[in-house]
Amino acid sequence: MPISGTTQIFVIFAHPSGQVRAPTLFNKKFEEQGVDNVMIAIDVPHSGLADCVNSMRAVKNIRGGVVTIPHKVDIANLCDILGPGAKATGAVNAFRFDEDGRLYGDNFDGVGFVAGLKDHGFSVVGKKILLVGAGGAARALAASLVKEPIDRLNITNRSHTKAEEIVNIVTSVTSADNFMSIEVSKIDYAIYDIVINATSLGLNTDDPLPFSISELKSECVVCDIIMKPEETTLLKAAKKAGLGVHYGKHMLDYQIPFIEEFIGAFKK
Repeated sequence: MPISGTTQIFVIFAHPSGQVRAPTLFNKKFEEQGVDNVMIAIDVPHSGLADCVNSMRAVKNIRGGVVTIPHKVDIANLCDILGPGAKATGAVNAFRFDEDGRLYGDNFDGVGFVAGLKDHGFSVVGKKILLVGAGGAARALAASLVKEPIDRLNITNRSHTKAEEIVNIVTSVTSADNFMSIEVSKIDYAIYDIVINATSLGLNTDDPLPFSISELKSECVVCDIIMKPEETTLLKAAKKAGLGVHYGKHMLDYQIPFIEEFIGAFKK
């Protein structure tokens, strides 16, 4: 549909923005349903994020949008009101402005990831899961995974402090302390049924692997949260080794209905 004076604008905050898929997905649906909306990517570094977000509060045709790497925690700190997912994770991946410019934020990454995992035949029941990384997306995944009947969720990260933050936040709102612990010494990757890359390693083709595929057991499922490239170097290595793989795109695809309702994407 052509852009007009009545077009409602939705945005995605990212840095860099080249890997984002949300505009393609949302704009296709806007066109299919004949809705006078558009989603655009806003590539803004950390240093300019607060000014960028606050400048939008008074823009009446900017309705809201989504957030991705590396701004999910920072956006949460800018919100006036946080939903349950954002409170549990300390991170936001969807936001909306109300009429007076107040900013509402929530997080649906974890819901989308778990729903996608199940729908692609990967059960989490009784599984030992390792989460690699401790950013905003990792918090969301942890908060949703510990609500499932898993055996254990362990977290490893270069910064022990950030890993501790995830455990403290998630256990404070989910009472999941019996399920979570931090791995800081040499990790025995062979004990895990599911290993998830929640770092940014893989956005670039020359990035090192976040962990070694050779240390995983043959039944292990390797997951990535990176959406573009769709098949990261990690997932290519896992497939070559005959392991199950789960793509980052599913995390977004399976949370879109929740995000659409929250940001009012199709609200008349």
